[in-house]
Amino acid sequence: MEHIIDFFEWHGFSPTERFERSVGKELARNRKRTEAVIAIIRDIEKSQTKPTTAMLQQLFEEASQEEKEETYDFGTPTLIEENEELTHYRNGYFELKKTFQLTHNEIQHLLNKIQYVKNTFGGGSLKLDMTKEEFEQLKERIDYVYHNHTPEVGR
Repeated sequence: MEHIIDFFEWHGFSPTERFERSVGKELARNRKRTEAVIAIIRDIEKSQTKPTTAMLQQLFEEASQEEKEETYDFGTPTLIEENEELTHYRNGYFELKKTFQLTHNEIQHLLNKIQYVKNTFGGGSLKLDMTKEEFEQLKERIDYVYHNHTPEVGR
């Protein structure tokens, strides 16, 4: 019984009023709310959705009017024999091995010229026993190894 009374109080139905009037008021109020929501949705559609859709449509039209992607003809690949390919990679390997050995020798030579010097105050330091000309030559050789050997385009 208590739940029934709570239901009527919650929904605004009074025992002194006629039931049809209170239901009619609720229907009218709900209809006004529904019409207000519909008006809000139409306003959003008119002021936000349609302009945004129109802008997106224009963007897509402009994008489709732009030049199509250029097609590149890479030509017919030249077929090489297995022995030629093997020779190419073998020569590349030996060239890299030779460059590595030269670089290794340069670093070994450089390390042999470094000496540890104990300072009077504080910790010790390393001293490079090399002339300025030798140092410049070393820099040039290292630049040659790393900057002047670009990969080949073809085989």
